[in-house]
Amino acid sequence: MKRGDAVNELTQLAATISEALAREEIEAVLSGGAAVQIYSDGIYVSKDLDFVTAASNKEIGTVLGRLGFEATTSRRLYQREGTEYLVEFPSAPLALGRELVREWHQLRTAYGTIQILSPTQSVKDRLAAYVHWRDFQALRQAGEIALRHAVDLVDIFSWLKAEGASERDIVAVRKVLAPDAAS
Repeated sequence: MKRGDAVNELTQLAATISEALAREEIEAVLSGGAAVQIYSDGIYVSKDLDFVTAASNKEIGTVLGRLGFEATTSRRLYQREGTEYLVEFPSAPLALGRELVREWHQLRTAYGTIQILSPTQSVKDRLAAYVHWRDFQALRQAGEIALRHAVDLVDIFSWLKAEGASERDIVAVRKVLAPDAAS
């Protein structure tokens, strides 16, 4: 499958799910690798969609059931025959490290609107994995997002300091997100 096709397929599925949840007044925000795939134009490929929500398993199951998904052995993880994607519903609150997320982006697509972390929030999501777990792939993913989207670097670096990032980590992040300013 071509990179653009994978992004379109994931975007269509994310929009379908997001719209179905919104119709039932369920707030669920796409985060993690699926947001990275959308914002990186498919440089990074995810096989799962993580929608963070406070909704109950029953509420989620009802909506996803109408879309042909079935719960796996984990009650907050769903699969559907004919798609390679898994859909997971991590429990709220939605947080980027220690920062609670109260507002997010509504990405309008040809397939519908996706409730999703903003590009800046998605960068923070990836950087949390880098800072707390030394996930260098997550650092590269943050760079791919920043390369393609306007992100708030002042907010990101302020957040990094609040997260307790070391000076070494801040320098590494600066080299990836703002290479012209790092030299």
